[in-house]
Amino acid sequence: MTPTPQEVRRALARADRGAALDPGEATVLLAARGEDLDRLAAVAARVRDRGLEDAGRPGVVTYSPKVFIPLTRLCRDRCHYCTFVTVPGKLDSPYLSPDEVLAIASEGAALGCTEALFTLGDRPEDRWPEARAWLDEQGYDSTLAYVRAMAIRVLEETGLLPHLNPGVMSWEEMNRLKPVAPSMGMMLETTSRRLFEEKGEAHYGSPDKDPEIRLRVLEDAGRLSIPFTTGLLIGIGETLEERAESIFAIRHVARQYGNVQEVIIQNFRAKPDTAMRHTDDLGLDEYVAAIAVSRIVLGPKVRLQAPPNLVDLAECRALLGAGVDDWGGVSPLTPDHVNPERPWPSLERLREITASAGFELRARLTAHPEYVLAGEPWIDPRVSGHVAALASDDGLVREGARPAGLPWQEPDGGFASVGRTDLFAAVDTEGRSADRRSDFANVYGDWDELKDEIVRHERALPTGVSGPERAGLSALAAAERDPGNLSDEHALTLMTAEGPLLEQVVALADQLRRETVGDEVTYVVNRNINFTNVCYVGCRFCAFAQRRTDADAYSLSLDQVADRAEEAWELGASEVCMQGGIDPELPGTAYFDLAAAVKARVPDMHVHAFSPMEIVNGSSRTGLSFEDFLIKARESGLDTIPGTAAEILDDDVRWVLTKGKLPTKTWIEIVGTAHKVGIRSSSTMMYGHVDNPRHWVQHLKVLAGMQEKNLQEGYAGFTEFVPLPFVHHSAPIYLAGVARPGPTLRDNLAVHAMARIMLHGRIDNIQTSWVKLGVDGTRAMLAAGANDLGGTLMEETISRMAGSEHGSAKTVEELVEIGAGIGRPVVERTTTYARR
Repeated sequence: MTPTPQEVRRALARADRGAALDPGEATVLLAARGEDLDRLAAVAARVRDRGLEDAGRPGVVTYSPKVFIPLTRLCRDRCHYCTFVTVPGKLDSPYLSPDEVLAIASEGAALGCTEALFTLGDRPEDRWPEARAWLDEQGYDSTLAYVRAMAIRVLEETGLLPHLNPGVMSWEEMNRLKPVAPSMGMMLETTSRRLFEEKGEAHYGSPDKDPEIRLRVLEDAGRLSIPFTTGLLIGIGETLEERAESIFAIRHVARQYGNVQEVIIQNFRAKPDTAMRHTDDLGLDEYVAAIAVSRIVLGPKVRLQAPPNLVDLAECRALLGAGVDDWGGVSPLTPDHVNPERPWPSLERLREITASAGFELRARLTAHPEYVLAGEPWIDPRVSGHVAALASDDGLVREGARPAGLPWQEPDGGFASVGRTDLFAAVDTEGRSADRRSDFANVYGDWDELKDEIVRHERALPTGVSGPERAGLSALAAAERDPGNLSDEHALTLMTAEGPLLEQVVALADQLRRETVGDEVTYVVNRNINFTNVCYVGCRFCAFAQRRTDADAYSLSLDQVADRAEEAWELGASEVCMQGGIDPELPGTAYFDLAAAVKARVPDMHVHAFSPMEIVNGSSRTGLSFEDFLIKARESGLDTIPGTAAEILDDDVRWVLTKGKLPTKTWIEIVGTAHKVGIRSSSTMMYGHVDNPRHWVQHLKVLAGMQEKNLQEGYAGFTEFVPLPFVHHSAPIYLAGVARPGPTLRDNLAVHAMARIMLHGRIDNIQTSWVKLGVDGTRAMLAAGANDLGGTLMEETISRMAGSEHGSAKTVEELVEIGAGIGRPVVERTTTYARR
């Protein structure tokens, strides 16, 4: 339905006042024409101008001097408007050769280009045997592996900065590519499922055009802090409502993660020999309206691009008047291979047109200035030198800069002792320097958007115990009959139990504990060694992570790590538990070096080390598969791994809670691989933040399923399950008003008891955390199914930085007293639960 003039002017008046538009109002404004369109464009231009002023470059419109590297024109998709993609029979080779790639890049560097745009079809090897055969012959297991290799060669041999646009990628694949490119991109195009699902529409038959998948790519890029370019393709059959929804979808990602550096608003132009060759080109007024509404909705921070070769050059003035502030990549050498019928304008003419609209045209890098100036976590240290060689003080291209090849290599800074290395002790006496890290305001994304995300994903819990008493008794009876195989409904009923029903659940858990492991309470004499707290992942619950320049930041040298291990051994420890922040400046061999340093100093010390997040980082840094990395770590001295970084194994919760930590399926894959190669692990769950009991039930079911497979296959498996109550005091997500202040006593009892019940017959040992619960809380959990106290620790920085008030070390005598207080014997164990 076409909006009425009154509806347009009402929405326009709100936009003019600076009011936040909703999707309905944006839809109305997309239909603006005539004087209303002129007024809409003026509002958008003001928003753009404010953003440029805030960025410190008023009146500057940017472009990227680039070469276009069409690495392959094969694709597994069948988009109905595309002429870039072809078939193997029309190509001399499925891929450009390395020599061809470097020839393009070298010639571009000589002409003063700074960007190498890698554009290619999605995963052609999945559709075309010729592509698979070529990759096999050249020794690459995938197109993306070839992309990575060519990006490194371009960096090393030409100095151009790769901007990678290889289509849909997984979190793991982008994590692997981030160290070789300052930026990446992928057009969202549209969120219309209709265009994807209905035969004859633009995206029908193209698996990589699923809007949900493409939005997931944008979000994963945000989780990995990758400066990312995306955009919309306007006029491919979407309705105005669908167009507005697409703009808001991009805004949601931009606000939540802060990684959307640029949004391209591209107008559809029909091409011969395509299924959409008879579709009308997008008209200028409709295009201007789409740009203006996008600018107003996306706000002043996001850079808005319109390709200058897809309109007549004189029409570029209208695009600038509607809020555009970037022309994208413009090449003096290569054509626009996606739109070959539309040559790039000369830089002289583009500069003249830009100046005639009152703007100065300046060259930028592939990553926009805000990200260049911010550095970590946006720019990986392995490419930061290449970026710095071309960047000016304002983050744009330095005048007169000419690319030159520089080595691409892992950081070689080693393990220098830096910063507040006494924090493990001082945190108990002096405390932390500040209650939050220095980049609190921007590193975690938009907190209000996160609150909305929680509401979007919240699944309603049953009101009380359905039935109520009858259902509770039925669930309890099921647990008594077969505790390890409860239905979801029964498990949730018991997990949400209160009053007398909760008391019965706790009693059942205590009985199962007694039958499974007896009355002994176990502990291990160990030492935690958190070798660095420098981390740029941006987990929103973590108060431990610091930027390198923060007052509480520190890193230990290998000698200091070995010294602490030796000291622990002399005090009777049998285990060191080593975990640290994801510091991009640690050497690629960091985890191997740490394990080897401890074993060299104390050969018989059990090394329990490296969370799945550290393993995925190490795998990415070394180029080894998860399995090969774990085997190499074991050869270096690793014995078992902690099953931390699990938090909640549900990505809806996980992405709110952690921002950039590995996805659930990757956690499962890494821990499962460790078990398969003979490395045992613990398992954990952190609860009481933005989660609910339904998530706890499903988390326990995931662990039970993994252990069931271990038992069936004879794999190493889990040694214990450790419930970890969320410590809120200094947690960023709590300080921002998003998370709850940790679990209640009821929650703690229910989680410990239900862990014992649901993991019965699979994981025998349930640990309780004295660090997080204190003595009284720990005793209560020992009466609710738990049988293990964890370790003496000797030092504990992570929980203490978050505000835990129960100290960072316990003597053996203190642990024995915890058990004695409830009449239970306390015995020492090894990491794998043998008695010492």
